[in-house]
Amino acid sequence: MGQTDTGSCHTDAARPASPVGVREWTPGGIPRGRPASAFWHTGQVTEPQAPVCSARGCRKPAVWALRWNNPKLHTPERRKVWTACDEHRATLEDFLSLRGFLKETVSTEELA
Repeated sequence: MGQTDTGSCHTDAARPASPVGVREWTPGGIPRGRPASAFWHTGQVTEPQAPVCSARGCRKPAVWALRWNNPKLHTPERRKVWTACDEHRATLEDFLSLRGFLKETVSTEELA
């Protein structure tokens, strides 16, 4: 077997070490990925917002909580939650059900 050339782009010298907890910022000053809360923008803790629908582009108030997990990634007792308005409930349930992920659908009031 021959030697494998890993190249210089994957060495410690090619990239400075990043301290734990440091976020990568975009040119606009927003952290990469979806902002977790208003705290990152203002430094202030805000009251929790009413849940909105998880369907792409929908900002309607959510009234349903779809509890699911991916058995390839999550332990059996773990539940992830998507929220849905009345209009998108069936679409989101179908998406999760086809993959065997949907465990139950409950009212968002039951999440509190």
